[in-house]
Amino acid sequence: MKVFAPFVALFVFISSISAADKARPNVLFIAVDDLRPEFGAYGSKIVKSPNLDRLAASGVTFQHAYCQQAVCSPSRSSLLTGARPDTTQVYDLQRHFRKFLPDVVTLPQHFKNEGYFVQGMGKLYHGSLDDPASWSVPWTKPQLPHGVYGLPENQELGKKLTAQAKAAGKKPNATKRGPAFESSDSPDNAFHDGALADMAVTALREASAKNQPFWLGVGFIRPHLPFVAPKKYWDLYDPAQIELAPNPQPAKDAPPYAVTNFGELRNYAGIPQQGPIPDALARQLKHGYYAAISYMDAQVGRLLDELDRLGLRNNTIIVLWGDHGWKLGEHGSWCKHSTVENDTNAPLLVSVPGLKSAGQKSAALVEFVDIYPSLAELCGLPLPAHLEGTSFVPVLNEPTRAWKSAAFSQYPRGAKEAGVAVMGYSMRTEKYRLTRWVDRTDATKIVAVELYDHQNDPQENINLAPDPSKAELVKQLSAQAEQGWQAAKPKG
Repeated sequence: MKVFAPFVALFVFISSISAADKARPNVLFIAVDDLRPEFGAYGSKIVKSPNLDRLAASGVTFQHAYCQQAVCSPSRSSLLTGARPDTTQVYDLQRHFRKFLPDVVTLPQHFKNEGYFVQGMGKLYHGSLDDPASWSVPWTKPQLPHGVYGLPENQELGKKLTAQAKAAGKKPNATKRGPAFESSDSPDNAFHDGALADMAVTALREASAKNQPFWLGVGFIRPHLPFVAPKKYWDLYDPAQIELAPNPQPAKDAPPYAVTNFGELRNYAGIPQQGPIPDALARQLKHGYYAAISYMDAQVGRLLDELDRLGLRNNTIIVLWGDHGWKLGEHGSWCKHSTVENDTNAPLLVSVPGLKSAGQKSAALVEFVDIYPSLAELCGLPLPAHLEGTSFVPVLNEPTRAWKSAAFSQYPRGAKEAGVAVMGYSMRTEKYRLTRWVDRTDATKIVAVELYDHQNDPQENINLAPDPSKAELVKQLSAQAEQGWQAAKPKG
């Protein structure tokens, strides 16, 4: 294995190293649900994120990291298996990758097989789609008897609406829920992420006493809906300073199914069932989203503090990622579920002890399937043959270096939305995003094409594909897209 200069002092890997050798680095693997790259480390002047920012200061902030499909389970399945959605066959919230890849070795499972103590808690895989083979001990999560809300009236409302919807025969993911946001005078550990931080702190203490390196996965759920956070985090923000989305309309000349709906937002009480979100409500929603980020940020801070207290920071790699981006009114929509930049571009912070480039940002195109091989290389583990990503360790060493020529994402649409079942295959290069909507019954049939110029239109407001003057560019980019992710690998 090639070892890069910044890591030599910390990690000297030799073939005879024992599985229990504690010189190998620990891994703290932090997943965050629905976190878009809008906080201090990504240039936000509004969002209060001191702990995410100090983590970024100790590592590299990837400005152009892309998930493989912008919805929870497909994104997480892809990242944790190191395989793309067309390989995992996970495109929704119901399928489990083991049905299609029964023998695949997941990222945490690989570390377990190589002698690490591996523990997972909170939202890592999606919902109930756990993978017992991944863990040294059973996965767990906080148990909150009062549910997601802090105010008694909201707890009761949520129960009532859910019961009514279930009685009407609606699917669980379509049941009406309580309010979309809430502020209450509650302690942090009255809610999932605070209780999870309690569990993670205990797990760090216990793992530090073991005679083997550890891999600890911690999955926070905020800022996922509902935007519930203690009042002190809401109080960090002045609503008058919260700006609404600058482009609250669909992209010009985009196919109507490119961005189709509000995702799960309309399932919450107080949200209009049709039409746009009124400005006052949109500002409240953004306020709640930001408060939820700050609440989650405080819990991340507790983990960083505990690593320092235990003396583990100098031998622990920390990776923090949001499973996909999120729309806050952009393109006249909310939530995720598309191939647009707002949804596919997600935060990725990687902190490695001894890193000479600590505190730098990288504009390199990287993908979530790259996280598996990168962590394996950093820890001196062999790379499984099935991986469909590329280790970005060279970018950690040199954040400004040339890297991948493109990143790839996708999203399916059904016949109800698009007239025929299609898959939107999207390619992001340094300058452009090309999305081709392909007939899922005939892969040779391109139903629609989108082209966005990120130099002149970073918000993706104008689809240039129908412009005859762009025909040659569309042809060139289409040829590149057809070559696929294998051809986009970095040279050298």
